[in-house]
Amino acid sequence: MQRKDFIQLSSLGLLGLYACGISNLSSNTKILAIQLYTVRDALSEDLEKTLEKLAGLGFTRLEIYGYNRTFFGKSRNEFQEILKNTGMKVISSHHTTGILHHDPGTLLNGWEKSVEDLYDIGAEYMVCSYLFPEERTADNYRKLPELLNKSGETARKAGIRFAYHNHDFEFEKLDETETVYDFILKNSSPDVVKMELDLYWMAKAGMDPLTYFEKYPKRFPLWHVKDMKAGTKDFAEIGNGSIDFERIFKAREKAGLKYWFLEQDTSDKDIFESITISRDYILKNDFFLRNI
Repeated sequence: MQRKDFIQLSSLGLLGLYACGISNLSSNTKILAIQLYTVRDALSEDLEKTLEKLAGLGFTRLEIYGYNRTFFGKSRNEFQEILKNTGMKVISSHHTTGILHHDPGTLLNGWEKSVEDLYDIGAEYMVCSYLFPEERTADNYRKLPELLNKSGETARKAGIRFAYHNHDFEFEKLDETETVYDFILKNSSPDVVKMELDLYWMAKAGMDPLTYFEKYPKRFPLWHVKDMKAGTKDFAEIGNGSIDFERIFKAREKAGLKYWFLEQDTSDKDIFESITISRDYILKNDFFLRNI
């Protein structure tokens, strides 16, 4: 049996959705996933309680962040037990480069150990998540595709896929002819380095994701889905902002979408209220993850 098939067959059901009274959904076809950075304040107080609360809202798939040879301060075994207790599964994990911040768990510091630990908890993707402002130099940008290729090859040998997550700074010009984002896409291997497309940051940069889907089809298996207020460009609940998600989701096959994660970096409400608003919009518009 392929590892991917084993992961799919061993996935847990949508217990939280049943608790919400949505009992007609099949765990094999409709899935809700969230990037845990959204609830970072709650996580810092009580990891397991926070995951239980998310499960009660119907979320059973996670993208994690902050791995540093521990998972939110827990050992691998402790974290796996919490995942089991809460019915959660980790799909993806965020990691920084380590170019200037030489923390464990980064692409340049103990990457092989990171891959081993993420494999052992069943993750399918590992993602380069961010370049700190002091790392955003032309020289570092030009070296980045090589680092991404190397990191992706290490992950691929373990059966994990690799991706790069954008913010808005990648859409600045690297030179007169192309943006940093296009430079990364053109100079990294499409087989080894996929992209995790953050729809908010692309919209804030004034770019159209469909243009990229046409130019680089099947390169975008992961998305961050979050909305943007029309006037201030602040973060908003999904459906309460200006992004046309229906138009974007119609192009999911062209993009090569496999998983997408709800994320909201900040909120003017209680964050769990914001998550509920976004969750309800997802339910209403049928923007589920499917066939995973």
